[in-house]
Amino acid sequence: MPPEQLLDPSQALDAKAAEKAEVQAYFNSTGFERWNRIYSESEEVNRVQRNIRIGHQKTVDNVLDWLREQGDLPNRSFCDAGCGVGSLSLPLAQLGAGHVEASDLSEAMVTEAQRRATEAGIPGDQLHFTATDLESLSGRYDTVICLDVFIHYPQAPAEDMVRHLAAMAERHLIVSFAPYTPLLALLKGIGQLFPGPSKTTRAYTLRESGIVAAAAEAGFVLKRRSLNQAPFYFSRLLAFEKAA
Repeated sequence: MPPEQLLDPSQALDAKAAEKAEVQAYFNSTGFERWNRIYSESEEVNRVQRNIRIGHQKTVDNVLDWLREQGDLPNRSFCDAGCGVGSLSLPLAQLGAGHVEASDLSEAMVTEAQRRATEAGIPGDQLHFTATDLESLSGRYDTVICLDVFIHYPQAPAEDMVRHLAAMAERHLIVSFAPYTPLLALLKGIGQLFPGPSKTTRAYTLRESGIVAAAAEAGFVLKRRSLNQAPFYFSRLLAFEKAA
C-alpha cells in the first residue's frame, strides 16, 4: 500500500503541502540552475544531463509533430502546465499558435522562460507566463499539455491532476510521465534512474492504466502514445481527445 494511503486526510494534506514546498524551493535554487543548463545549449552538462536533454527534446518534438498534424494552430488556445523554461511554449508560439498560457511552480523558471520569449521576439499577447502550481490552474483551452511534471506526483495525486487538467481542455489533452515498469522500478531503487537525494526531489513512476482511466473518467479517449527514452530518461507520452 502506498505510504500516502496510510495517512489520515489532514496528515495527507500536510505531507502534500510539504512536498510541494520542497519541489518549489528546489526549482527556485539549485534545481533551477541545473535544469536551466539541461534545457539549454550549454556545454556545461555531464553525460546524464545531456541524455536527459536529448530525451526531453524527443518528447517536445513528438508533441509539436502531433500538433502540426492536427493543424489550425492560429485558431487554437493552449495551456502549457509546468512549462519550465519554455521548452515547449516557445516553439509552439513560433509555429503560430493563437495563444499559449504557460505556467510553472518555480518563479525562477518562469522568469527565464519570459526572458527567452522576449529574446525570441514573441509578443506577450501570444505567449503569457504565470508562476503558479498545477492545482491552482483554471480556464478553458482547446488543448492542455503537461510534460514531464508528474514525476513529482505519486499515482493517486497524478490521476487527480489528470482529471483537473482534463476539465480545462475543450478538445485535446496531452501528458507525459515516467512509466512504471519492473525494470525502471529496479533502476530507481538502486539509484541509476534519477539523481541522488542531494541533487533532486523525490521522483515517481506511474502506472499508465491509472492515467488512462483518469482521463476516461473526465470524458477523454486515448488516441496516440509513444515512449521516448535515452539513458537516464524514460517518458510515456499520451494524447487524448474529448469523446464525441
